[in-house]
Amino acid sequence: MKPRTKRAVAIAGGLAALGVAAALVLNAFQSNLVFFFTPTQVAKKEVPIDRNFRVGGLVEGGTVVRQKDALSVTFKITDGAQSVPVTYTGILPDLFKEGKGVVAEGRVGTDGIFKASQVLAKHDENYMPPEAAEALKQAGHPMAKENFAGQGGGGVTR
Repeated sequence: MKPRTKRAVAIAGGLAALGVAAALVLNAFQSNLVFFFTPTQVAKKEVPIDRNFRVGGLVEGGTVVRQKDALSVTFKITDGAQSVPVTYTGILPDLFKEGKGVVAEGRVGTDGIFKASQVLAKHDENYMPPEAAEALKQAGHPMAKENFAGQGGGGVTR
């Protein structure tokens, strides 16, 4: 084989290997991607059926019910317009309270109940995911402020 042909084969092989590596990285990224939705979007069934996603808003007052096993809890997350029933089994964050911000990760069951695998409670009064703050603002909720989202270095805690 001529040197020119060997070089062309090596370049083609390198490009093929690079393409396979890029496809594997993109596939891994796609499978670990978790989207955020508001309770209104969940109620309208604008959420993925077979994938985990996050839903955020405020824990609706009077809806937190702890089960006898002390680890299972049911509650509702609201954005002021719609509410989503949530079930969770595990240890809740210390800051989890009615009327406070929360983000839950999981999926909607066939019964329409969001089955959370993880619950995150906000720990800074000046932060809320922008989508949740916008949904509260549109619903005219008193917790919605013009500059609520994106301020401070706060976030959520497990």
